[in-house]
Amino acid sequence: MRRLITFPCGEAKLAGSLDPYDLSTTGLLLVIGGSQSRIGSHRMYERLAKSLSEKGYSCFRYDRRGVGDSEGEDPGFKGSGPDIKAAAEAFRKEVPALTRMIGFGLCDGASALALFGDEAGLDGLILANPWLVEAEQGAPAPAAIRAHYRKRLLSREGWKRLLTGAVNFKKLWGGIRKLFSRKWSESLSNDIAQALLRHRLPTEVILCRGDNTAIAADAEIRGWPYEGLIRATQEIETDSHTFARPGDDAMLLATVEAALAAFAEDSA
Repeated sequence: MRRLITFPCGEAKLAGSLDPYDLSTTGLLLVIGGSQSRIGSHRMYERLAKSLSEKGYSCFRYDRRGVGDSEGEDPGFKGSGPDIKAAAEAFRKEVPALTRMIGFGLCDGASALALFGDEAGLDGLILANPWLVEAEQGAPAPAAIRAHYRKRLLSREGWKRLLTGAVNFKKLWGGIRKLFSRKWSESLSNDIAQALLRHRLPTEVILCRGDNTAIAADAEIRGWPYEGLIRATQEIETDSHTFARPGDDAMLLATVEAALAAFAEDSA
């Protein structure tokens, strides 16, 4: 039975949802991205936790400070280390049989796990469409722009639009200029790479093919000058950042299950 609990993070009281499985020794701590509540966009987190608990994994979701049902002021994902640690402690208290806890996060929730997962005592990370590039506000990351124009220029329809004058050249030129602009920050990607290098938690990445955040993350990860930070990268055929297309939830569930099985094999 799903249980709603509260637990402390400093002086704030946080809200959590626990989908327990009594015989499970592996738990999944789900960290939300953006300012979403623990339900997640399109109920993504709620559905994933329910499905995984039915397959033998205890799952814990929570609202960080200042979000959803939790008290306090929202620290943003870069300040959410105490929230992750407090949630992990509450999870262990509620399910004392756990011997392994894996963190799952989407977007900047994934980034927060990469930065602070070791402080929470996690045993592994699953990062879905991690937020690695802080592009200028309202603009996609350069890797996403490149992918967009590559797709256009490799298609017959794209060339037809170009040759018939159907393309807005002002918009086209603006997009090309962004490829050579250095206004976006690379520090987040570097910070996350350094964090993964420091704690060396086993880490798997899930990327949505066609999602701008995932495209940018893939380019950053390929460019990291360190070996072995990511154990495996799995791609899902969707352009929905929150796995909202028909069939996405089943593909996500299967991919997360496979990652959890791989973590179990590592410790066997």
